[in-house]
Amino acid sequence: MRHSLVPFCALAGAVLLASGCSPGASSTGGEAAASPAAASPAAAKAPEEVGANELGQVPVLMYHQLTEKPASVYDRTPADFRAELERLARENYVPVTARDFQTGRIDIPAGTHPVVLTFDDSTNSQVRLGQDGAPAPDTAVAILMNTAKKYPAFKPVATFFVNADAFSATGSAKALAWLTSHGHEVGNHTDRHQNLRSLDQAGAVRAIAAGQQAIEKAVPGTRVTSLALPFGAMPQPAAVAARGTGYRYGGVYLVGSNPSVSPFAKSFAPDAIPRIRSAGPKDADAEFGSSRWLDKLATGKNWYVSDGDPNTVAFPRASQDQLAPAFAKRARPY
Repeated sequence: MRHSLVPFCALAGAVLLASGCSPGASSTGGEAAASPAAASPAAAKAPEEVGANELGQVPVLMYHQLTEKPASVYDRTPADFRAELERLARENYVPVTARDFQTGRIDIPAGTHPVVLTFDDSTNSQVRLGQDGAPAPDTAVAILMNTAKKYPAFKPVATFFVNADAFSATGSAKALAWLTSHGHEVGNHTDRHQNLRSLDQAGAVRAIAAGQQAIEKAVPGTRVTSLALPFGAMPQPAAVAARGTGYRYGGVYLVGSNPSVSPFAKSFAPDAIPRIRSAGPKDADAEFGSSRWLDKLATGKNWYVSDGDPNTVAFPRASQDQLAPAFAKRARPY
């Protein structure tokens, strides 16, 4: 149930060649990439006032199991997770769902930075509801809610990439209904966590479609627009990750090892979005982990900074050539 860490710079090239994606590829989710956000501006300011750069990098963080006794590089203690969320809050990150990120619907206050919190494998340590219907202490959702109470600007939303029979201690229907009713996104992680690269095309499509069907059965009417690849393994041909019989995704998420480019950038590839494994500064492969990358982003050299208006894309004029043509009408260079 764990992934192999693969540097995105090597993986993305192979993915793009296999999938036929070009640097300016648009979303595959059936939603126009250039459409402005429906929400009203969130405390918009002059771009130069906050140093807005909506062509900067965005961390998409990847979590799995929370446990007091980590047995894998993908495990984190509840205390580690809480500390990372509080760091994000102190550094003015605001969570957005994968769906909103990949479609460019980033509605956060001026001067803040988007972060995408993603959870794979639908473990009970992520979501476990008590008899009263509230999340059990030290589960990911409880810690996320408590962080938002302590830091009110930190929005308690995340994307949960689930398998069939998700969150067994609570039950799929109850757990997924709770997540969707509390503003979280439910994404697909295949039905049985299959290595899609090991399957033929028909088998990969069946595994993805079955995961979609399991979600729709558990919570009828749920809109599933994102897929996380088990083990970070891209099927062949790669195009079937995003589209197949019974599904169509606007974002396909890798394991990766680095931040994503902005969804407004020419180089954004929605069919191969990298993620960063949550890791401390002394963990294995720490150079590819969240602690090190958050340090690098905090230097401000290529950090996504919002101008507070979800209907515009603000950036320093020198970065004009990085903007995807689909967003030209929303451009706000300064």
